[in-house]
Amino acid sequence: MARPEKVAEVELLTEKMQKSEGLILADFSGLSVVEVNELRSKCREQGVEFRVVKNSLARRAATAADLSDLDELFSGPTAIAFGFESPVEPAKVLAEFAKENEKVQIKGGLAEGKLISVAEVQALGALPGRDELLAMIARGFNAPTQGFVNVLQGTVSAFVRALSAVADQRGDAEPES
Repeated sequence: MARPEKVAEVELLTEKMQKSEGLILADFSGLSVVEVNELRSKCREQGVEFRVVKNSLARRAATAADLSDLDELFSGPTAIAFGFESPVEPAKVLAEFAKENEKVQIKGGLAEGKLISVAEVQALGALPGRDELLAMIARGFNAPTQGFVNVLQGTVSAFVRALSAVADQRGDAEPES
């Protein structure tokens, strides 16, 4: 008979796996407590949940969440970074931390229900974050408007210069009093 703590942990992991947009698995062995706390802090800043898991419980949770493809990644010390808003954020945090700290080894992950390799995790980590992408889209929408304003401004400026030139010519043609 299963212990209630383990059943509760499997249920919690299953729920997190089902709710997450992306999750990244990593081997964190060799990290000091300070380094693990630093990684957790960076994850929290980005809205990513970082959990150290027991492989047997994680396998059960993956099976219950219909994610049995993850089974092969549950070996050795394992931690999971869950991204509930975007699959990019956990990949970005772990990829950046792994660059700074060789002890972190990314095992792979899951993005929008599909198994992804280490290379794909690193590629996801290289993408701009959600806020940066939204800013880029906003700039893209703003560019045509800004161009239109510049054209109008140039046309109005040319018109004003033409009127000024006509006024100058008329002023030269009139006799002085």
